[in-house]
Amino acid sequence: MSRFESYRTAFANARLTRSDSGVLEVKLHTDGGKLVFNGHTHEQFVDLFHQIGSDPENRVVILTGSGAAFMDAISPEGFDFFSPRGYDKIFREGKKVLMNILDIEVPLIAALNGPVLLHSEYALLADIVLATPETVFQDKPHFDFGIVPGDGVNLLWPEVVGSIRGRHFILTRQILDAETAKDWGAVNEIVPAGRLLARAHEIAEGLAALPPLTSRYTRIALTQKLRRIIDEGAGYGLALEGISAAEVARSAAANG
Repeated sequence: MSRFESYRTAFANARLTRSDSGVLEVKLHTDGGKLVFNGHTHEQFVDLFHQIGSDPENRVVILTGSGAAFMDAISPEGFDFFSPRGYDKIFREGKKVLMNILDIEVPLIAALNGPVLLHSEYALLADIVLATPETVFQDKPHFDFGIVPGDGVNLLWPEVVGSIRGRHFILTRQILDAETAKDWGAVNEIVPAGRLLARAHEIAEGLAALPPLTSRYTRIALTQKLRRIIDEGAGYGLALEGISAAEVARSAAANG
């Protein structure tokens, strides 16, 4: 079991605060501003979600971002997509981070403070998704880098919005505005940016008032299908992503 004080300040890219009622707010950031995702955060978030899920005092979790975006910027720093051992690390972390989010066995609220252009699967593993009018969704970096979107977006978007819509979203790099995402079932509420966290905490406090086993077991009951989907498909998708990355590396070497 984890204890809040042991991990509260342990993560450079996550600011953690918890209310007396057990509502844990997790704000992703880089140097206090919007998060720049890279190989170091990819590794860090595996342990972040593990620690959160291992702490029995967490009653509800709110996942949000800093600045003008939830997650819209990526850097290649810390990633090695193009060697077997480098990609093995990405492969293992990519599988584990999704299961660790599902292993947060209390209600999870995603409060999306702006664009979500990568790792939108984190939000789709939440039970309640709040967005602002400025929130848009897109799966941008995979095709920008020339690699397969196999890290979970391939599984969760078709599950959440429907197979044809989800595949179109991935293949065309569609930009999905908050209203359309709400109409399609990927967002529950659209809230003005200045009210986003207040609304998230309002919902969270109501959930935190439930008996602990009720809220915990309800999250478990509601996510069994998602757990099966991730368990069966995440490794295969990431393997296909790795094969495509190897081909990108081979082509770059041949043209270099």
